[in-house]
Amino acid sequence: MLFLAALFGFMAWTLYGALVVTPPAHVLGETARIIYFHVPVAWVAVLAFTMSLWNSVVVLRRHSYEADMKAEVSARMGLWFCVLATISGAFFAKSAWNMYWNWDPRQVSITVLLLVYMAYFGLRSATPDFDRRIRLAAVYAILAFAVMPFLVFVIPRVYMSLHPDTIINADGQGKLLDDKMRLVFWCAAAGYTFLYLKLYNLSVRVERIARRKEGWDV
Repeated sequence: MLFLAALFGFMAWTLYGALVVTPPAHVLGETARIIYFHVPVAWVAVLAFTMSLWNSVVVLRRHSYEADMKAEVSARMGLWFCVLATISGAFFAKSAWNMYWNWDPRQVSITVLLLVYMAYFGLRSATPDFDRRIRLAAVYAILAFAVMPFLVFVIPRVYMSLHPDTIINADGQGKLLDDKMRLVFWCAAAGYTFLYLKLYNLSVRVERIARRKEGWDV
C-alpha cells in the first residue's frame, strides 16, 4: 500500500512537471509534451514483450506452467501499452499534421506489431490442449519478439518518416532537451516502468488464481 501511494505521488509529480514545469520543446512547441507519456508507454511495451520472451524460453526449457502464465500476462500487458502508444501517437499526429493517421512508417510498423501479438492470443485460444498450447505459444512469442526490433527500431528509420525523433533528438543524445525536460522525461520513464511492474505482479496473482480453478498446477 505504501508503494502504491509513493508511486501515485511520483506519477502525479511527473504529470505536473510535464504539463507545467517543462518549457515547450524545440520546434514542436506545446505539442511535444505528449512525449512524456507516449515514449514511456512505448518503452514499457518493449519491456513487457521482452519479459514475455524470457518466460517463453523458460517454458521450452522446463515445460513450466508458471512461466507460461507469466509469458501470457507480459504479452497481454505489452499489447495494452502498445495500444496506448498507438493512440497517443495518433493524437500527436492530429496536432502536428492535422490528421490522426497518415500511413507514416512508424504508424504502420506499430500496427503490424499489434497484429503480431494479437495473433499470439488467437493461437492460444485456438489450442485447447494445455501442453500443446504452452509449447506453441512459447515458440510463437519467441518468433514475435524476433520481429519486434525491426518493427520498432529499424523499419521506421530505414524509410522516411515524419516521426519527430530527428526534431526533438537531432543528434541522438537528447541535447536539444533542457535539464528540466530531461529530468521529467526520465522520471516519467521510471514511473511507467514501476507502474508496469506493479500491474504485472497483480496480474500474475489474479491469473494464478484463475488457472488453479481450471486445474493448472501453478
